[in-house]
Amino acid sequence: MRIVIAGGHGQIALLLEARLSADGHTVQGLLRRPDGADDLVAVGAEPVVFDLESATAASLAEVIRGADAVVFAAGAGAGSSAERKYTVDLGGSVLLADAAELAGVRRFVQISSMGAGAPAAPGSDATWVAYLDAKTKAEDDLRSRDLDWTIIRPGGLLNTPGLGLVHLVPHTGRGTVPRADVADVLAEIIEQRAGIGQTLELVSGSTPISQAVEAWKG
Repeated sequence: MRIVIAGGHGQIALLLEARLSADGHTVQGLLRRPDGADDLVAVGAEPVVFDLESATAASLAEVIRGADAVVFAAGAGAGSSAERKYTVDLGGSVLLADAAELAGVRRFVQISSMGAGAPAAPGSDATWVAYLDAKTKAEDDLRSRDLDWTIIRPGGLLNTPGLGLVHLVPHTGRGTVPRADVADVLAEIIEQRAGIGQTLELVSGSTPISQAVEAWKG
């Protein structure tokens, strides 16, 4: 398969690119600046310099045309403004979905966040409030579309080795999960064509990843 990943230089994206490339897929990662291109090449992905904040859906459609799946893994990142939560976390997802529709790419996997779909806790930092609101609106936009979408909401992200054991259900409760396990779940979701039309939360658990994903096939 050919898979295009928006936000291709992110931590989860690089792990996902490495996994998909090792599995024999053609992987392209979109990144804002060329200075991260070598990192994508090192994991077997093709870097494509493309700024989601300044592009049109038509120009992005030309980039992804012919792909078997797209993954939205972009985010404004820690330390960014509330405004960029909306231009990247929301606007980028909407742009990629618009482009997928134009290009006829039906499979769309979105990395969201635990806590999306509900208001932030009272007294939360304004940037966190904006982040959850942007993720919620991005989810709502994707659900409204005639695409084969899957939304994954990881729990607290860890930079520890993957355990290979997860809990993947609509509502998990609070928890954490290694980024490596998130990447492996995403790869299995794509390869098994599982979770279509589902919004699933993801934390560490006791079920092997392949088995956890297989439960959401069909």
